[in-house]
Amino acid sequence: MKLDETDRLILNRIQSKFPITSRPYGAIAEEIGLAEDEVIRRIARMKKNDIIRRIGGNFVPEKVGFVSTLCAARVPAEKVDHFAETVNRFRGVTHNYQRDHQFNIWFTFIAPSMDEIEANLRRISKETGITQILNLPATKVFKIKAQFEV
Repeated sequence: MKLDETDRLILNRIQSKFPITSRPYGAIAEEIGLAEDEVIRRIARMKKNDIIRRIGGNFVPEKVGFVSTLCAARVPAEKVDHFAETVNRFRGVTHNYQRDHQFNIWFTFIAPSMDEIEANLRRISKETGITQILNLPATKVFKIKAQFEV
């Protein structure tokens, strides 16, 4: 799918400060000079074509009483798909990536407590047979704003 200037304008607008209103797409449409149904149609098309993965809130876990961690697992090539599918079933997994490294699957986990995360990592290990899963909680967060001009 090829993006036109209007698609780019919508993508740039929805990345940050999404309108908190009963009709957010109407507010966006008004800002950029389109009809609400046109904004909705374009966003639906970009979601269908995997340009937009999701639209939703992004919260700082600690500020809402949760903890988060980065995990890395050493998974043989023949078990990667099964391992990734298993990890993705767990509520609180927000990202899951394959990387070119001896620890080749990396994922983030958010939960109400580190005990819950550790219990879930044990369950993942039991279900998949993968025993080398590192739990790497941050000691200090250096967060940047992820706004990408399209």
